[in-house]
Amino acid sequence: MKLAYPATFTPFDDREDGYVVEFPDLPGCVTEGYGIADALFMAEDAASGWILTELEDGRTPPSASNPQAVQAPTGGFVSMIRLDMDAYAEKYGQKAVKKTLTIPAWMNTYVEEHKISCSKVLQDAVNELIEA
Repeated sequence: MKLAYPATFTPFDDREDGYVVEFPDLPGCVTEGYGIADALFMAEDAASGWILTELEDGRTPPSASNPQAVQAPTGGFVSMIRLDMDAYAEKYGQKAVKKTLTIPAWMNTYVEEHKISCSKVLQDAVNELIEA
């Protein structure tokens, strides 16, 4: 799913090279960046995360405003931010991904007899590695 939303870029009061970025269509979605490239990257990441949360909670993303209808802040500007939700969800989403598991037959028998979830065991093991 490809989406685009207008974002307002307001220069920092105390620094010329920083921007606060807000999305009028995504309540509470605010980020900042140092320099225009960083601000654009942070805007894409923040909006993608906001939309992914909506999708994972079963909600439909809001419609985007017409960028000409969005008022630029004093000294700032409005820019459209492109979102590739499929790529973002693949990298950061909570949706379960099916993986094939190969174990010896004797282990499979043990797992089935003791009603052990291989998925849970693997998730727990990987989480333990991540936390180490």
